[in-house]
Amino acid sequence: MNFKDYFSTQSVDYAKYRPSYPVELFEYLASIAPQQETAWDCATGNGQAAFALASFFARVVATDGSQFQLDNAAAHERVTYHQATAEDSHLESHSIDLVTVAQALHWFDLEGFYSEVSRVLKPRGVLAVWCYNLLEISPALDAVINKFYAETVGPYWPPERRLIEDNYRSIAFPFAEVEPPPFDMRARWNLMDLLGYFRTWSATQRFIAARGFDPLPELADELLQLWEKPDETKLVKWPLYLRAGVVQV
Repeated sequence: MNFKDYFSTQSVDYAKYRPSYPVELFEYLASIAPQQETAWDCATGNGQAAFALASFFARVVATDGSQFQLDNAAAHERVTYHQATAEDSHLESHSIDLVTVAQALHWFDLEGFYSEVSRVLKPRGVLAVWCYNLLEISPALDAVINKFYAETVGPYWPPERRLIEDNYRSIAFPFAEVEPPPFDMRARWNLMDLLGYFRTWSATQRFIAARGFDPLPELADELLQLWEKPDETKLVKWPLYLRAGVVQV
């Protein structure tokens, strides 16, 4: 399976506009790992999850297939970045306490990745994967955003997007699963922040490439009628869907 890079062209915006994961998520993951020595954040992107993991693990290895993404990743003294695919991490066998995949599992060759996870995890090591789909602001704004997502750029989503829409429930997960508590992401954004986030969508970029124009100005006009003051911030929420499991010994 070839590495599918849908994000390098917007890597700077990706680092700027992607929402932050809650610290409680990483506290929980550290609590179920056998030790807090080494975590591997696979498909780290801008390093957001890796940076957070560094507060709970002595060492974090963060890999991504895109060097452009890594060039815009957040630096941390306990995080080491290197370019590698999910299926070939170059990590030592049985050296990892926790493997995390944030919003990226749907791009992987699952058989190859799961084999690599089983190789690198310590006994009782944990794999944790999570995703998030559409944000929530208010019923009126959500309706406009959902239409943009499904109708305007809908045809330009890669087929793997369906796995996120299913909250990763249909993905095979050959690990002894645990039942995690609920988590969500929250941010206070103005209208420009929100539009910057939509620009990071791979479907938005593919729409622009295929159609030759940007669909966001029209969306901005619709949202502005409901937002009223562009500089006003609103609470934006994304429910997180987490699956976590212990490697089979």
